[in-house]
Amino acid sequence: MIVLVNRHLLPKGTYGMTLWPFILLRNEQLKRDAVLMNHERIHLRQQLQMLILPFYLWYITEFFFRWLQHGNRKKAYSNLSMEREAYANDTDLDYLQTFRFWAFLRYL
Repeated sequence: MIVLVNRHLLPKGTYGMTLWPFILLRNEQLKRDAVLMNHERIHLRQQLQMLILPFYLWYITEFFFRWLQHGNRKKAYSNLSMEREAYANDTDLDYLQTFRFWAFLRYL
């Protein structure tokens, strides 16, 4: 995991983003946000378990499906299985210790 801090690399309104092996953060203080960092680490694990490229293909395909389904980009994003898993477990700082293979499928 490599953490990069640069507000110009992130879309407006985004505090963090994971692009394996990087976690991009808007500002330095966010490194100390345990929940945000756990959320992004969950995405790192998801990306690694899917061998990286298939993760992005799945994520983009599901995003467009959800966008058509909900007619709204923000709703599409919040209903992605990968995001639902990360948000559901980001406050559990021990989640990665019990992380199950392809657990995001439960959030479809």
